[in-house]
Amino acid sequence: MPTAPDAAPFLIAPDPSAPRLTRVVRGVDHAGQAQEISVVEERPLTIYLNSQEIVTAMTIGDYPEYLALGFLRNQAMLGPEDVVTGVDYDADLEVVVVRTARQTSHEDKLKKKTRTSGCAVGTVFGDMMEGLEDLTLPEAELRASWLYALSARINRTPSLYLEAGAIHGTVLCHQDRPLVYMEDVGRHNAVDKIAGWMMQERVAGGDKILYTTGRLTSEMVIKTAHMGIPVLASRSGFTAWGVEIARQVGLTLIGRMRGKRFVCLSGEERITWDADPDSVPEEPGKHRRKGGGQ
Repeated sequence: MPTAPDAAPFLIAPDPSAPRLTRVVRGVDHAGQAQEISVVEERPLTIYLNSQEIVTAMTIGDYPEYLALGFLRNQAMLGPEDVVTGVDYDADLEVVVVRTARQTSHEDKLKKKTRTSGCAVGTVFGDMMEGLEDLTLPEAELRASWLYALSARINRTPSLYLEAGAIHGTVLCHQDRPLVYMEDVGRHNAVDKIAGWMMQERVAGGDKILYTTGRLTSEMVIKTAHMGIPVLASRSGFTAWGVEIARQVGLTLIGRMRGKRFVCLSGEERITWDADPDSVPEEPGKHRRKGGGQ
């Protein structure tokens, strides 16, 4: 995927110019004047695991293979013992089929659905807390200077959100370097794409940071913990259950991260306070809408 020069350090970065992700729609503004604006596309993507239909997700349509792998991984339908033998995407049918070496059946799990608080109606299957009881996240280092550097770098990266809005962004980071930047209409989709990339590339989460523009809900915390990532940071705020689960699993949870300000409600013992907030510039006004209302 082509990327803007400013996004060169990313392994994967948004491509706001991709023609299938937005369309131009004509309308009128508050003064009755004709306007043309870019709006985000939504497409259905049906995910199969072997011969079993699992779910149909509404998505912007990029990286369908990563989305399918990550969704199945975060739903515990794919485990570390599973050998993926193929991921086949049919753009005409809007279907992706993940194939494994062993036979799979998730009838019982599919009977129990939970609609999450995510935009575009996120859904999780089975017990949301399954697998968290014995989970231990690594005691990774986190420097305040990394948070400031990531926030500044990510917020000036060209993105679909800045182009058209109505979308969420999630970024996998290592120390002060953003690695993989995914966007989608639902923050759960953006996280699942990153989980799928990590699974495909065999990338471990123990020394990573997950940055998101969306709210820090229970779903976001659970997905991050299952990905083995010890730090979750956001420009947005928290939910009480999200904080409670983060404390339960030992995840560092940082929200309201804008300019020189952030709030940590869980796992503050990981933070090394190596930056003077007074030396950090305020966020430029043109970037403040990034994450606003998401």
